[in-house]
Formats: sequence, structure tokens, C-alpha cells
Amino acid sequence: MALSEIKDNSSFFRFLCERVKVSSLLAVFVAGATTAALMLSLESSLSSIEERAGALPWLVAPDNTLEERITIVSIDERSLAEVGPWPWSWDLIAELVDKINNAGAQLQIHDILYPPGDRTFDDRLLNSLTEPERSIIAQLPILQVQEEALRTGVLTNPVNGVSCQNETLVGRFPRTSNFIGSSEKLSPVPKGHIVPIIDSDGAVRRIPAMVCVDGAAFPALALAPFFQLVGTGPWQAEIAPASGVFGPDQTLKFDSYPGLQVPLDAEGNMRISFRKSPSAFRSISAADILNGNFDENVLDNVLVLVGATAFGLDDIVPTPYSGYSPGVELQARLLSSVLDERVPYSPSEGWLIGAFTCLLLAFASLQLALLRGRYAMLGLPLMTLLSPLLALGLHGVMLVNFGVWIGWVTAALFGFLTSTFLLLVEHARIRLERFRVVQNLTSYLPVETARKVAFESPSSLIQAERCDVTLLSADLRNFSAIGERRPPEESASILHYFFTKVNEIVERHGGRVHEYKGDNVLVVWDGDGASSALNALNASVEIESEINSTLLSETGVNGLEPLAVGIGIEQGPVLHGSIGPAHRRAHTLCGETVSVALRIQEMTADLSYSILIGEVAARYLQDAPLKSLGHYMLPGLTTAHVLFAPKVLEKEPKEAKTELTLLKGGLI
Repeated sequence: MALSEIKDNSSFFRFLCERVKVSSLLAVFVAGATTAALMLSLESSLSSIEERAGALPWLVAPDNTLEERITIVSIDERSLAEVGPWPWSWDLIAELVDKINNAGAQLQIHDILYPPGDRTFDDRLLNSLTEPERSIIAQLPILQVQEEALRTGVLTNPVNGVSCQNETLVGRFPRTSNFIGSSEKLSPVPKGHIVPIIDSDGAVRRIPAMVCVDGAAFPALALAPFFQLVGTGPWQAEIAPASGVFGPDQTLKFDSYPGLQVPLDAEGNMRISFRKSPSAFRSISAADILNGNFDENVLDNVLVLVGATAFGLDDIVPTPYSGYSPGVELQARLLSSVLDERVPYSPSEGWLIGAFTCLLLAFASLQLALLRGRYAMLGLPLMTLLSPLLALGLHGVMLVNFGVWIGWVTAALFGFLTSTFLLLVEHARIRLERFRVVQNLTSYLPVETARKVAFESPSSLIQAERCDVTLLSADLRNFSAIGERRPPEESASILHYFFTKVNEIVERHGGRVHEYKGDNVLVVWDGDGASSALNALNASVEIESEINSTLLSETGVNGLEPLAVGIGIEQGPVLHGSIGPAHRRAHTLCGETVSVALRIQEMTADLSYSILIGEVAARYLQDAPLKSLGHYMLPGLTTAHVLFAPKVLEKEPKEAKTELTLLKGGLI
């Protein structure tokens, strides 16, 4: 659809709306493409931002309820100071295990690796760990790439029913051939791996549910209790595929605990929950246990996690709550979330939720953009700021209330870019419309006046200033007569050509058209003196020559009344500005100089001169050949004025012209 096809204001409005819709939809498409490109190119950085900020809902509303099912026995700085530096002797560790068992612990879970070494081994530690069958210790498959194979100690207690040969998404787990196992002498003790998944920022947020070594799947330390508590037989489990849009990628099911399910991601990892605050977990120093300085009720019938919390033992990891949290706290969090069946997970079709969130943000931004004007200019910047907060808020609601990690960066980035691009489109549209308004106003008003009208609020006061100008008033004499005899289209064509030609000549000589009124043109040159007066004279001579030679006939032909251009020039002070009520202003020139210039132009018909010059302007045209015509009382004025005519226009009579220029649309 071209502008030439727009017939009226309503069609133009529809045309503009269509263009706005197309450009807005294009902005949304560009925002989507940009978001995809940024997510691919900045995946690592954006993933870190998403993880850090995505955990904020846990920090804003943490669960401070005391976790009474789990107690941490910490090998802290005080324990090392009182008992001695690590590693402790097997006998001392056996004493710690016995005291915990004697306090009535349901199960001991040692987040400590007991590798083969130089320490003297006696049967007391093995008996302490195995006799009541209430202990589990750690083993460590190594997922990092090693230059040389590393296989120390033994790995025990693989899980039956979980295949490590599956290449599909279901049952996919990390694989390695390297490990640091426990001492062979502790082979009878049940074990679980403590392999962390370390993100690029050094934080641990996921732990593999299983690690495959030599074709066997070994469970995580936090999952081992759920195999051990129900019997001494082989550990059995199965992996179920995703079910439903909101379900996890895969699910770990325990044969020993029907109904207990642990959601896993596509790589077989469990996400660590930070819903509970660190203060929710009870902790007792190992020194107090060894010294008997503790309340045995806090260990009675609970899961006891034994782990290092001393800073020097190098088991410190950053968490959302602290930059140096002990690793045993992560094991406590995993145990607690499995017991509550609130292990966080990302839905298998989480992209649908993200896409729906993006659509909502895009719809809201598009609605604001289509409202346009003030709503768009205020609403879109607000949406730019709110989009990341809305995406993060939705993520937080799902995480805190349902334990579902949907992510937020993609939706936040898309919403931010969509609002920004739509704001740029709206800004460009407003600039284009403003340019069109000013351009249209300058077609009717002087440039400076048009800018004031476009950019300043209207006022009901007189807004004018006094200045000195040179005025030129040009008029088509006998034009009213032609209007009686000829079609209005022909009259309009003549006027169009006349106005266009005068404007072209005037601008070439440094003047500007103030107004078109009827068949009259009022032209202004700023300032007084010889320069502006000479420019006005030169323009008037060129107007007279151009108009009469191309358009106007000096004699009537076949009923076409004779036309002639009459020009009056004068110089002096005027009041230049706008007047009238605020809702209907008029731009005008006021003062004696205006009246004199108009009346001088009227005298051209009576004196038969096409150009007449007032005495003030003539005073500055000393170098121009002027002819004084004497004093005249101008119509409507009370003071006589001396009029002058340029001698350059005096010429010998010549035969009447009988040729006329054919006009079409006001152009020759």
C-alpha cells in the first residue's frame, strides 16, 4: 500500500497502524533472535547468573524449621585443636563411631574418605562400622580427566537394576575409570560416592545420583541410606523416563522404598536444595562427642552425618548462603530434600514454560506498544525494568512452592530486549511523526514558528516580539474576475503555480513566505538596511519577469480577463508572533509597516506600475535606479507616503501576446 493510495484520514490511520504492527512484530522477532544468539554465545556466563540469582527466592524466604531427623558431627577447628591434626588414628575414629552408636543413632553417614594408607589398621574400626550395620562411608570416583590412570582402594556396593550401557536419555550417568576407593580392609562397610559437579563459578549445585565405573552404577552417599536401612541384600533401583510436561527428565525409584522417587536431570544429576537455612541443621563438635560433653538425645534415632567443617581440611564450597560452607552441609541438604520428597528439578519440557512466559511478556509489551503515545513511552521502559523481575518472580514462585526449577534468564532477556526494541520502534515512530508534523507545519508557517507550534504548549497570552523587517506583498491583479469565468480547478492551478514560483524566487534571495492569503503572498526579510531592501527589490524584479512571461497575458483573449502581478515593498518595525485563544491561535505580523506594504501593493493597479517601493525601503536603495512618483494618500491611511518605482522595468510598448501557457496541476 503506497501513500498515493491513501484517500482520507481514516485510511491513513489504518495504514499507519498496519506499519506499526508490522514493525512491532519485527521487533519481537529480532528480540527473539538476539536472545537465542546471546544464550548460545554467552551460555557459561548467563548460566552462572541464572544459577546465582535463581537461588535468591530460597534466601528471601528460607525455611528456618529445625531439621530434627539429621544431626551433623563436625570435625571442626576445635576438634583438631583438642584431639590433634587430621588424619586421626583408626582407633580414635572407632571411638567416635562407638560413641555415636551408643547414643542411639539410626545410621551414621561418614562424608569422609578412608583410603588405604600408612596408618595402622586394627579390627576395632571395622567392627565399629559393621557390627550394628548402621554405618556408611564415602568412596570417590574421579570424573576429572587424568593424565594417568588412578585406581586406589576398592569401590563397593553397586546398584542392581541400573544399567550403565544405556545410550539414551533414560539412565544416562557420568562415567569414569578412575577412582580413590576406601581401604580394602573396609570392604564390608556400605559406601556411597561423594563426586561433586563443580560449576564454572566453583559452586556445587548438583551431584550425580549414580556414577558408572567399569559398567557398575555406584550411588551417591546421600542416597545410600535408603538402600541400607531396609536390609542387607543387594541394592536395587530402577530409572523411569519422563512423564508429563512438568515431570523431571528421569526418576530414580527404590525397590526398597516403594513410592519414594528422586527426580534427576537428563545427565542423571540431583539438584541440591537450598530451601533450608544453614541454621536449620544441628551440628555437634566431634571433640564434644569424644569427651562425652553432649546431649545424647540429639543423636537418638536420627541420621548422623560425620564430616569435616574445619577450614584447613579443604572441604569448603560456596553456597548461596556463604562463600565457605562445609561440604557435609550439602550432604545434609540432599538427605533432607529426599526425605521430604522435595528434590528440586527442571521439568522435562521446561522450554514450554519458558516459551509461555516469553509469550506473556511479549504480549504485554505489544499491547503497550499498540496503545502508543504516552502509554508506550512510559509503559515500555517500565516493562524493560519489570521483565527480568517478573521472570525471576515466576521462577521463585515455582521453586519455593513446588520445588520446580524453570529458569528465568531466557525469559528475562527476551522480555528486556522485546520491550527495548519496541521502545526504539515507538521512539522512531514518534520521531517520524514529529518530523512529519514539523514538515507539514513548515508548509504553512515559517520554520521557527512551526517548531514553536510543534514543541511548545499553547497559551492564551500574546506571544510576540518586536523586530525590524523588509516586507514584500505580491498580488495577482484581476484574479477575482478570472474566478467568475473559469472553472475552480483552473483558478487553483494558476494560484498553485503563482505561489510555487514566488516561494522559489524569494528563498533564492534569502527571504521567506510569511503567509498566502487569497491571491496575495506576504514575504519577509529579517532586519532593515540596504541588504534586505536590495534582496527584496531583486526578488520583486525576478517575480515580475518570471510570472508575466510564463503565466499572465497582458491582453484578454477569448474572454480570459487580463492578469498582472502587483508588488509592494516597504521596510520598518513589526510585531511578530501568535495571538488568539489557546485552542485556536493565529500567527501574524502586526504594525504600520504591514499596512503600508499591503496598501502600496494595491496602488500598483492605480498607478499602472507592477512594482512600487515605500520611502523607507527606497532610502536604502541609493544605488538602485528608482523613479519617484510623488506623495500619495494610501487607502485607509491618514499620512501621505512617497512611492518609488524601479526604472529597470520601463520599456517600450510591444504587441500584445496572444499565446497562453497550458497549465496542468499547477505546473508548466
